[in-house]
Amino acid sequence: MQSFAIQHQHRIEAALAKGEAARSALAASWARSALLHGLDPARGRTDARVSQEEMRIARDRHRPLLRAAAPHLDHLIQVVGDLGACVVLADTDGLALDRRGHPRHDDDFRAAGLWTGANWSEAVVGTNGIGTCLAEGKAVTIHRDQHFLVGNTALTCSSAPVHDAAGNLTAVVDVSMSVSRLPDAVVALIAQTVAEAAHRVEADIFRAAFPKARIVLVPRPDGASGGFLAVDVDDLVIGATRAARLTLGLSGDPAILPQPLNDLLDIAMHDRIEDAERAVLTRALARNAGNISAAARALGVSRATLHRKLARG
Repeated sequence: MQSFAIQHQHRIEAALAKGEAARSALAASWARSALLHGLDPARGRTDARVSQEEMRIARDRHRPLLRAAAPHLDHLIQVVGDLGACVVLADTDGLALDRRGHPRHDDDFRAAGLWTGANWSEAVVGTNGIGTCLAEGKAVTIHRDQHFLVGNTALTCSSAPVHDAAGNLTAVVDVSMSVSRLPDAVVALIAQTVAEAAHRVEADIFRAAFPKARIVLVPRPDGASGGFLAVDVDDLVIGATRAARLTLGLSGDPAILPQPLNDLLDIAMHDRIEDAERAVLTRALARNAGNISAAARALGVSRATLHRKLARG
């Protein structure tokens, strides 16, 4: 183990000496771990856990996040659990707020620090799935000896960021495994599954933030989801996920400066008052199966008035 630790340290030092940090996200993380945080790669894993009271405060602060994430963490462990994996949800400090795992693997993951209350920020444990995902702001997979600390090199970790309703980074979903041989295709599939779980958590957070709004999917030319918009009864966009902001080039807070949905998505909609009025009349008729009298009663106008307005259009 000692010789491996020395080899691991020399490998990282060689990468930093070659200036690879400018070309590689992994080497950049190693540079932060060594130069910014002053960590020694040959050091074993540090068991950095917060107190029970600190954990209670953190979970209380993130209760909406935990509520939104819970069903997706449950589903994720059903998918990856038989691979000897555990699932972790961490906040932006790298604190493991929640986790899922099979009981037969719990002792191993507890020993590895993949447990609630553990700190997996880069500042504490160097390059790792959770901490590097937070530092880079994007999905990452850190495979075994890509970890900075030799004590973590038995792990393969795939992590994806979760953003709140305002588009800010709020959490990380991570799947970690301690498997010596893992085919690249399996690692890639797990990374994709983790990213999809993070996107579903984001979507639920967004819907919870705009419970009375209509949620509209933003299309992309490649057919993939471009995120979601929250639209009020006046067809004004009052919220946008991070993906929607990137797809549409939005900035600022839509709730403060709402924009018409048709302007953002180039949708043909009525902009004249008389067209809008006719749309109201048409909807009333549709709701009442074309019955003029029933539609007039629903609108609070006489049958003659409704006939006149329809004829005018």
